[in-house]
Amino acid sequence: MKDFKFLKFLDKFKFLFRKLGVDYEVMRKILQIKLLMDGRRVPTVFSANDNKKNEKENSNRFLKSLWVYVLMGIILIPFILMESSYLFQMSIVFSVVMFFIMSSLISDFSSVLLDVKDKNIIGTKPVDSRTLNFAKTIHVSLYMFYITTALILPGLIASFSKQGIVFSLMFIVATIFLDMFIIVLTSFLYLLILRFFDGEKLKDVINYFQIILSLVIAIGYQLVGRLFQVVEMNVQFTPKWWQYLLPPVWFSAPFEMMKKSEVNVVYIILTVMAIVIPILAMAFYIKSMDMFEENLQKMTNNSGKRKKVKRKPGGILSTVLCRSKEERLFFRFASDMMKNEREFKLKVYPSLGFAIIFPFIFIFQRLSMSSFAEISKGKSYFFIYFTGMMLSSVMMMIKCSGTYKGAWIYKTMPISNYKPVFRATTKAVIAKLFFPIFLFQAVVFIGIFGVRITGDLVVVFLNMMIFTLICFMAMEKALPFSQPFDASKDSNVGITFILMFGIGALWGVHYFIDKISYGFYILLGIGIIANLILWSVAFNIKPEKLNNAL
Repeated sequence: MKDFKFLKFLDKFKFLFRKLGVDYEVMRKILQIKLLMDGRRVPTVFSANDNKKNEKENSNRFLKSLWVYVLMGIILIPFILMESSYLFQMSIVFSVVMFFIMSSLISDFSSVLLDVKDKNIIGTKPVDSRTLNFAKTIHVSLYMFYITTALILPGLIASFSKQGIVFSLMFIVATIFLDMFIIVLTSFLYLLILRFFDGEKLKDVINYFQIILSLVIAIGYQLVGRLFQVVEMNVQFTPKWWQYLLPPVWFSAPFEMMKKSEVNVVYIILTVMAIVIPILAMAFYIKSMDMFEENLQKMTNNSGKRKKVKRKPGGILSTVLCRSKEERLFFRFASDMMKNEREFKLKVYPSLGFAIIFPFIFIFQRLSMSSFAEISKGKSYFFIYFTGMMLSSVMMMIKCSGTYKGAWIYKTMPISNYKPVFRATTKAVIAKLFFPIFLFQAVVFIGIFGVRITGDLVVVFLNMMIFTLICFMAMEKALPFSQPFDASKDSNVGITFILMFGIGALWGVHYFIDKISYGFYILLGIGIIANLILWSVAFNIKPEKLNNAL
């Protein structure tokens, strides 16, 4: 069996693990097997290449994906090179690092942190739980080290050349403490959920938690940016109580004290928090590993009774939106799949969350340059078009499912024409995913800009439906939920990028024609006619044109 360099490095600290009550030889063997098996796992950022047959059997595709993180890390360089306010610039740096590391931990390693297979397989052997838990923690920490190193490498090189070796060493130490904090924070948030839920309900809660956490991290960017005010190119920091709750600020304070020689109570408290909180959290996490594993066993408990949902035969929405009996059937099928399949929700729902908040983020940013009264009289409501950018990714994912092998059911149905299938699924996407988001944003925008924008919102909705149909027509055709997620990006990633310009074109046409007299009626007429034509021709697909592995 292959002996990894990391394990040889770990051998130098085996005395420390033995003092902590770990059977080092057993832990080393478990890690060796895990590292060997990792060559088969494909990280999220590299999943598009999962179907390549020419990969070497022993190659670790995770390590080959690290160049993506190096590329992302380039955005840190400008903030590292700044010398105006180290608290400001390093808060931005650590926010970016925390976002990417925590996103990777959620997307690629939640299955490792929440894995019960080790407990069921290895736990039945003469292996104590502490040894097994340490093996799991070190396994995750190793890959976090790889990701972190790749991510901060461009900024580290820039800091060494511009800020000096002391700054660079402090950057490395601060990042290590940040990683410790991220591991513990993620684990304890999962533990909090595990204490109150079990079985299938727990898996649903974790699924939604992963989605919400991704959105919270994205919104956190805005908070970090609001910590500071830029007055005549001078960054000013005004201490507030809630700033002590933001980890990026903790790790930035030492840089301000070192480079600016500004030592005060606020910076000292933040620096102490950056050191003490991760250490205490890690110590508590090590002691509570057994409790975490006990609660983790609830993942296998599916004893909770499911409530039987009574539904009217036709369903109100399907009856209103669908013409034929077949179309109503597939509308309900698509709606249930989008609502109940966890993997689909984990892939799609974060983009829906970003679609909700993006228009408001842009308006929020404009408040720093204009007053609320000025914005309410303007045309910033056109930012609602950013909501449509998620439609292309949703239409791309609608053909995918974690249970795609069940697509054989299409063959058992007496269907000669798949038009009702595609038509109903597209209607389900609009009715169940897009329209609730659009309606919420429309109500808020009317509250901000007044009822004068109601006509424009109707035009926006018509344009969004046009864009949805264009996305469907442009992408590779496959029956809904009939392909694995790994195939979703293979042929459509370029088309998805081009379609983003499509929503921009609809935005531009709307914006300029709206300035013309009777422009609203022109746009309304064009939108209605275009929708009637596209809804009648977009789904005329011959069965032999479908790309399905049925």
